Amino acid sequence: MDRDPTDDDAETETPSDAVTRRRALAAGGAVGLASLAGCTALDVATGDGPAEFAAGTATVADATLSESGYELNEVSDEVISREVEVAGQTREVRVTNTVAEYDKAVELFGERYQAAVFAAVTTPQIEVLGRALNPIAELGTRERAELILSRYEGVGDLERGSEYSTEVLGSDAEVVVYTADGEIEGTGADTELELHIGEPVEVEDDFVLPLAAYPAAFSDGENVRRMMNGLEHEPNEEE
Repeated sequence: MDRDPTDDDAETETPSDAVTRRRALAAGGAVGLASLAGCTALDVATGDGPAEFAAGTATVADATLSESGYELNEVSDEVISREVEVAGQTREVRVTNTVAEYDKAVELFGERYQAAVFAAVTTPQIEVLGRALNPIAELGTRERAELILSRYEGVGDLERGSEYSTEVLGSDAEVVVYTADGEIEGTGADTELELHIGEPVEVEDDFVLPLAAYPAAFSDGENVRRMMNGLEHEPNEEE
């Protein structure tokens, strides 16, 4: 479960090759579950069927969204399934994350392209020996940054900048600002990117991770902060 303590101290980093946006935004749950399974026994030692953990949904309030210039792209469920050995037997564990994605378009060469993205990733708490763990916390801030950077092409020169604290779902959340170079997908146009990478906050039975990236020329920091402040959470009705 340990990660490299120098992860957030390096001056620059080139993210791994891009993958599809949806796959990248779901990666937090996948990595967290894999790490969790290798560390200790889950509280799922009994029962015959799969042990299932499903997240609620975090979305930006309509009133906040209308002031931001962003539009809802989609709200999707991402299911991660793993076989976990517990108390000498194998048990399937299924985790359902929810991803709410918002985009802002830019017009280039007579075409409109999605240039900026804001996402709220919601993942369920998982009980380990009676204690709720945060799977997303297994990712360093740079790894979280790569989740949103996969929205762009030719990304490089990721550098950590300032930090600030803002309210997310009733909690004070630390946000790290990064810059990077990249291309708006499908355009070949180079741009300097600015990223706002929040820490996951606990709300009811879930953890919510806010992420944002946009061309620095947009100067969208205040809009991103406003959307983080305007997040609303609906619990999973099946819980």
